[in-house]
Amino acid sequence: QSLADILTTPIGTRVMRRDYGSRLFELVDAPMNDETLGEIYVATAEAIERWEPRFHLLQVLTSKLSPGHVTLDLVGEYLGESVTLSDVRL
Repeated sequence: QSLADILTTPIGTRVMRRDYGSRLFELVDAPMNDETLGEIYVATAEAIERWEPRFHLLQVLTSKLSPGHVTLDLVGEYLGESVTLSDVRL
């Protein structure tokens, strides 16, 4: 739940925590090419590393792409247990 909140919150929108969130909303409307997908993966990893240190991200997969929408699957470890979070919608 906290991962979805982090990833779906645009940076600059939280009062008193202007740096909270991710850059993903800057990328959702960009052309969906290899460069944009790489940026989506990087922005996801940066936000999770910064705001949810209990989750160790191992893999980011795009499960659905459509104009203006991206759905991710996240694979990692949460407090030592393997976890897959599916259908994180942006």
